[in-house]
Amino acid sequence: MGRPVTLSILYCDESIIAVNKPPGVLSIPDRFRKDIPNLRTLLEERFGRVFVVHRLDKGTSGVMLFARTAEAHRALSLQFQYHRVEKVYHAVLAGIVEREELDIDFPLLPDPRRPGHMIPSARGKEARTHLRVLQRFQIATYVECRLVTGRLHQVRVHCAALGHPLLVDPDYGGAEAFFLSSIKRRYKLSHGDVERPLFDRLSLHAVALEFDHPTTHVRMHLEAPLPKDFRALLHALHKYAPLAPTWKGLEAAGKLVAVHLAVHP
Repeated sequence: MGRPVTLSILYCDESIIAVNKPPGVLSIPDRFRKDIPNLRTLLEERFGRVFVVHRLDKGTSGVMLFARTAEAHRALSLQFQYHRVEKVYHAVLAGIVEREELDIDFPLLPDPRRPGHMIPSARGKEARTHLRVLQRFQIATYVECRLVTGRLHQVRVHCAALGHPLLVDPDYGGAEAFFLSSIKRRYKLSHGDVERPLFDRLSLHAVALEFDHPTTHVRMHLEAPLPKDFRALLHALHKYAPLAPTWKGLEAAGKLVAVHLAVHP
């Protein structure tokens, strides 16, 4: 069963509960294994019935919002439906993203060959992401993604379509894990030891969520600090894979670029 899950409550009142979801925990119960820990069940054991407003992938950490009443659930669901919720993610991507900012605007469609996955397609639904570079490393880029829409796997698919999937994302072109030996020179293990991954889940964190409170209508802004594993990944990249200060790929630095990638018909 693994270690017990500790709930980190960011905000709670009679209408809503906001949680800092830990990585590796399901948002809702598994269809076949009800014994696997998930946030909805853990919250209901403590607070009574809750309603899922949106979901985060198992490997994603960060802000997740639940409603405590049917009325609050309806009000929040409408905000998500009409793009009145601001969702901000931090991600570590593979490779060096050259532009300082990107507006990624291309539709997404469920992948007919892989249920539960998405592909860029002109036949899909509108999907828009604003990407901003926070820090570059020799082999990766730390970015902020603001979602205008909220399609399934939107950040993961949009970044992969740019040629820069999440540094760790086995489903959309990234690796299954990241190892310190890939960036630390003269990395050595003791005889008989096997290297453990430095990071072995999606390199994605839902850092902030902004919405109108469903009862008071006050605009709320909730943030979840980066978890320990994410901070350790950034520290290792900063220490062992810093980017030379005279990198030559920034001629267009500071310019906002709209990206309309070719998509499947």
